Amino acid sequence: MTDTAPLPLEPDEDEAAPALPVYAHAPSSGSFNKLRKKLIRQTREALETYAMVNRGERWLVCLSGGKDSYTLLALLLDLQWRGLLPVELLACNLDQGQPHFPKHILPEYLSGLGVAHRIEYQDTYSIVTDKVPAHKTYCALCSRLRRGNLYRVAREEGCQAVVLGHHRDDILETFFLNLFHGGRMASMPPKLVNEDKDLMVLRPLAYCGEAEIARFASAMQFPIIPCDLCGSQDGLQRQQIKAMLDEWERAQPGRRNVLFRALTNIRPSHLLDPTLFDFTGLQIATKEGRET
Repeated sequence: MTDTAPLPLEPDEDEAAPALPVYAHAPSSGSFNKLRKKLIRQTREALETYAMVNRGERWLVCLSGGKDSYTLLALLLDLQWRGLLPVELLACNLDQGQPHFPKHILPEYLSGLGVAHRIEYQDTYSIVTDKVPAHKTYCALCSRLRRGNLYRVAREEGCQAVVLGHHRDDILETFFLNLFHGGRMASMPPKLVNEDKDLMVLRPLAYCGEAEIARFASAMQFPIIPCDLCGSQDGLQRQQIKAMLDEWERAQPGRRNVLFRALTNIRPSHLLDPTLFDFTGLQIATKEGRET
């Protein structure tokens, strides 16, 4: 972390969840507290490894109403309570005008927690359904419109960072999507600067697995809001990649961890991109230069 005091020792594994409103419905079992501690540890590790935190900043924490963003907010609030996250948090939900969207759930939930928040209404649903044929997937255009609006809100609110709930499995799936369908080796970075160079985009859950996030969200009884825009579309490329990774994980448990570790252990000299490694400059030692 930037400009922060040394981190205190971690709590005991069986320590109960702190008396925060976000944990009002959390179980007191040892298994839940062990899971919570693991997710907190992984989030801290990502924050520190990628130098995400600058003391005194304001972060726009994006909430969709899904398990990932609820978990993100809960873990950030926990770290903030512990004095390990010296930033101001502003929760934000972008109401995209989807039919039957339960507009009351997130404002009531956030108000009950006492969390500062902003609900932004922008009818991107009509744009997406108008521009994209019914047999095509909405995700790409929907994501671009959503991101543009969130960047605008972050600027209006004086935030330095937009914080997203993408996790380890999202990062892996994006890597394989780019590999198989995009012809490039790239994924979601845990930290990047937006194209306008005025906002940082952060993914503190980069080390957290989706299955454990799902267990945490279920135990916490978050008021989940399903995405009805694209959830009924079959054959999405990301779903195919997810199914492939699930099959690999069943055959060889721990495969996702190995794959993810590979993304943190890149050797440019053993790949084929001449812009990342100076193959032209490689030279063998002359006879005179070799040791006898």
